[in-house]
Amino acid sequence: MELDFERCYRAVDSRDQRFDGWFYTGVTSTGIYCRPSCPAMTPKRQNVRFFPSAAAAQGAGLRACRRCRPDAAPGSPQWDVRADVVGRAMRLIADGVVDRDGVPGLAARLGYTERHLHRMLHAELGAGPLALARAQRAQTARILIETTELGMAEIAFAAGFGSVRQFNDTVREVYAATPSDLRISRAGRPVAGGAGTISLRLAYRPPLHAAALLDFLALRALPGVEAVRDGTYHRGLRLPHGPGSVALTPADGHVAATLRLADLRDLAPAVARCRRLLDLDADPVAVDATLAADPVLGPAVRAEPGVRLPHAVDGFEMAVRAVTTQQISLRSARTTLTHLLAAVAGGGPTGHGGDGPDGDGDRPELVAFPDPAAVAAAPDQAFRMPAARRETLRALARAVAAGDLDLEPGGDREETVRRLTALPGIGPWTAGYVAMRALGDPDAFLPTDLGVRRGATALGAPDDPKTLHAYADRWRPWRSYAVIRLWRAA
Repeated sequence: MELDFERCYRAVDSRDQRFDGWFYTGVTSTGIYCRPSCPAMTPKRQNVRFFPSAAAAQGAGLRACRRCRPDAAPGSPQWDVRADVVGRAMRLIADGVVDRDGVPGLAARLGYTERHLHRMLHAELGAGPLALARAQRAQTARILIETTELGMAEIAFAAGFGSVRQFNDTVREVYAATPSDLRISRAGRPVAGGAGTISLRLAYRPPLHAAALLDFLALRALPGVEAVRDGTYHRGLRLPHGPGSVALTPADGHVAATLRLADLRDLAPAVARCRRLLDLDADPVAVDATLAADPVLGPAVRAEPGVRLPHAVDGFEMAVRAVTTQQISLRSARTTLTHLLAAVAGGGPTGHGGDGPDGDGDRPELVAFPDPAAVAAAPDQAFRMPAARRETLRALARAVAAGDLDLEPGGDREETVRRLTALPGIGPWTAGYVAMRALGDPDAFLPTDLGVRRGATALGAPDDPKTLHAYADRWRPWRSYAVIRLWRAA
C-alpha cells in the first residue's frame, strides 16, 4: 500500500485520530512506532518512516509505543469494507484463522496458494500472514497480562503462541519489556473478577451515534440470545472453542466490553466479532461526507453524525433472521425465532456467560444462536412458518453446515450472494440483507424494502423501487449506511 509521506506527516503533526489504524508512524531515532495521534512530540521528518501495518513496523525492528498503544488503535477501514482477497484475509486473520488452522488453512479458505497469498499481503501490508497473526497474538497477550491474574504459561497458549519461549521473545521484541514488566506496569488498575472474565476497551473513530446503535439492536433483540438494558448491549456468543457472552457499553472515545469466555483462546475472535457487530472500524467521516452531500439525507446526517451499520457476530444467525423476516413484521419474526430457539436449544443456558457483566445469576443466562447442524435437524414443529419457508431454512442450514456457503466476513461476497439466491425461497432482498449485515458490504441497497421506502417518503426521496434504486446511485459506495438512515427516518 502506497503511503504519501507529506499527507501522513501532516496527520501526525496535527495528531489527527481519524488516521489511527490507517497507518503507523515509525521513529528511527527512538526505535518505536506509534499511532498518528500519539501525544508525544512530533518527530523530525528525517527520523520518520510510515508503515501500513503494525506487523510491518515490528518487522523493521521497532517496538510499540507504551504511551499511545498503537496495537489498540481501531482497525483500518480498508480491511473492514474491501471485498478483495487482501481485505478478506485481514478479516480472517483478525478472527484467529491462522492461529486455529495455520497459513495453509487461511489460504484454503481464500482459494489461493500460500505463496501467492504471502506475496499479496506483503505487497499491501509489508508483512505476510504469519507476521500479521504474530502481531495480533502479541496484542492478545498484552490484554491478558494486564486484565487477568492468569499465569504466563496459560496466557502464552491462550494468546495462540506455540511455546512459552516464543511468547516471551515476542513480547520482549514488540513491547521492549518482559511479560512480568507489563504486569507490574498495570499496578493500580482493577482486574475483572471471575475465571474467564476479561474487561477491555474497544476503540473507534469518532463520531459514534451510540443511541442509534442501541436502538437498532434493541428493536431486533432475540430473547434468550441478546438484550439491551440501561445503555448496555448483552448477548451470548458461539465461538471456535466454546460458548461465551459479552456486555458492550458505549462510552466517550471507546466501547467498554466485558467478555466471559469458556476458553481464553477465543479472546481475539470474540473481540473481532464485537468490533464488527458495532461497526467500530468504520470511517464515519468519509461515510457522512458522501451522504451529507445529498439534499435528501443531508439534514439527517448533520443532525445525527456517526450512525453505524450494525453487522453480525454470526453470519448464519443473520441469514436465518433474514429468511424469517421475509414479508412479516419484526415483532412476528422475533416470536417465530424465539420458538425456534427454544425448540432447538431447549431454551437452556450455555452454562457460561450470564447476560450481566457480574454474572450474579439475577437474570437467566444468554445462549448463542443454534449452529447450522442443529437447525437443519430441527423437527417440523420447531418452525412456526409456512412449509416452503421452513424448507428454505433447512436448505440454508445444510449448505452452511456442509461448507458450501460461507456467511462469515472472510467470504467472497459475490459468490456468497450467487449461492444464496440459488437456494429455493431466497431472493434479492434476503441476499442483499445478508450481504449488508453478515458480510459487511457497505454498498448493498434494498429498494423493495418497506422500511426503506417509507423512510424515503418521509425524507422526500422517490419511493418507487425502480426510481429509488436509480436515485441511490448518488450514495455509492455507502448505500448500506443510507439504508440505516432510511430505516431511522421510517
